[in-house]
Amino acid sequence: MTTLLRKRLIPCECIPLKDDTIVHMDDTHIITTWKTLHPKEEFSHGCSCYCLNEGWKISRFYKPDGSLAYIYCDIIHTDYDAVTDTYTFTDLLADVIIENSGLVRVVDLDELADACEQGIISNEMLTLSLRKLNSLLNVVYNQEFETYMDVLKKYTD
Repeated sequence: MTTLLRKRLIPCECIPLKDDTIVHMDDTHIITTWKTLHPKEEFSHGCSCYCLNEGWKISRFYKPDGSLAYIYCDIIHTDYDAVTDTYTFTDLLADVIIENSGLVRVVDLDELADACEQGIISNEMLTLSLRKLNSLLNVVYNQEFETYMDVLKKYTD
């Protein structure tokens, strides 16, 4: 059975995503559905597509009434342990939020800078994060993001 782990640098933690349901997995994508542990008015559940080759996790966050709250994209690094069939997704701190209006916001770059200053993230991982962020933004700005949404919707709608 495949295990998914979320590793965060700030705060430092690695937790199993034991309540996430894998609805599709292939060599390039892992797609999950999930519910928040503590539902909020803002969102209560969602679905995520781990884009293994690109280094992104694209999530659709839904409100309790089932309407889309927003799309949230994490920049990640993926490690796979074939012996234990475990994927560890390290959050590389930079994130992109795409509002329903189409507004694109890049967030948490201050956390990335803090992690660099505090020696929590290596220069290699810092540059990897920035390159993956740039790649994601190019896809969004070049109107190619819907391709990734189609992959996610195929298995979750």
